[in-house]
Amino acid sequence: MPVINDNMSKPELRVHFKEMREGLTKDYRRSMDYEIESRIMCSTFYSEADIIFTYVSTDPEPDTLGIIHGAFANGKKVAVPKCTDKGIMEFYLIDSVNDLKKGKFGIMEPDESMCKKAVCTENSLCIVPGLSFDAQGYRLGRGGGYYDRFLKDFKGKSAGLCYHSFLRLTLPKDTFDIPVDILVTENFLREIKS
Repeated sequence: MPVINDNMSKPELRVHFKEMREGLTKDYRRSMDYEIESRIMCSTFYSEADIIFTYVSTDPEPDTLGIIHGAFANGKKVAVPKCTDKGIMEFYLIDSVNDLKKGKFGIMEPDESMCKKAVCTENSLCIVPGLSFDAQGYRLGRGGGYYDRFLKDFKGKSAGLCYHSFLRLTLPKDTFDIPVDILVTENFLREIKS
């Protein structure tokens, strides 16, 4: 794990981990992304899921496009998020990446004129982004709280994707933070025991 000041605030940690991400070469990230994708797609959580709720990655996040294409190939439904002006994140089912357009924050989002809203079931798997995760499954995100609000009522399993060197033993947390159920890095997939 990287050596950082344990007293750093969330904003300071965001800057730190963004700088760390920028320092990774594309080839190194690509090799780690492949391992993360393989661990997800070989897991029972993935095989038992009817719907894969997933973010559409942007550089230099752990890549999700392989997971999206794999889910289509495996006959699974895929839902991706759209952030509303009210600070809420809604997921829509897509049939291909052609159903996406550039949206809020420059992130690819579903074209809601072509897609219908996804309904979560207990057999859903949500792939969650994060700059860092800790051993209890808490995440350091971008600071908007979108995923915490969404996961609060999510009925399925949630999996946080993170490069191994970005994990921390503990992260600062707020009362509204929601941990993920599973941590996935290039080195392991581990269910969090609550």
